[in-house]
Amino acid sequence: MFKNLISIFVGLSLFSCGKEPVPKPKGELRLEYPTPKYLNFSTPCSYSFDYSDFAKVKDAKEACWYNLSYPKMKANVFITYFPIKNDFLLHIKEAEKMVYEHTIKASSIDTKSFAYPEKKVYGNFYELKGQTASNIQFYVTDSTRHFVTGNLYFNSRPRPDSLAPAVDYIKKDLLHLIDSFEWKSK
Repeated sequence: MFKNLISIFVGLSLFSCGKEPVPKPKGELRLEYPTPKYLNFSTPCSYSFDYSDFAKVKDAKEACWYNLSYPKMKANVFITYFPIKNDFLLHIKEAEKMVYEHTIKASSIDTKSFAYPEKKVYGNFYELKGQTASNIQFYVTDSTRHFVTGNLYFNSRPRPDSLAPAVDYIKKDLLHLIDSFEWKSK
């Protein structure tokens, strides 16, 4: 009887002390991207720029509009061109409206102005932080004849922590794009 009591006690202690299994949360992948090599994209339009060989340039629905696609990151930079016809301030307001529509979800919006007077390239670069649909937006202009905007979007839910490596990579590419941006003289 004593042996039976001990075996029952040992058996119960083995099964009663276990914890409920709890599923582990999904981990995110650590993403690393190659060092970019830059290619020149000379459009038949009024401008040219350098872009990363990690991206592909595709035609968009309008003339002089392009999609800079990052297929492995599921990201697109939509580049649009507008000729200025006595509506310069309207283009500036529209570009800023596109940025500030994200203030509901953005935790901050960092704005950097740039000017390359020798190339007649001026504009603003906006980095939107938080759970925004667009992470980076910019505009480039010569302030008299041409106006180009760029907007970065990912084909995924806005998760700032998960997208941070991709956003940082594309941010460097877009800053290089702006540094290399040139207007063609016609």
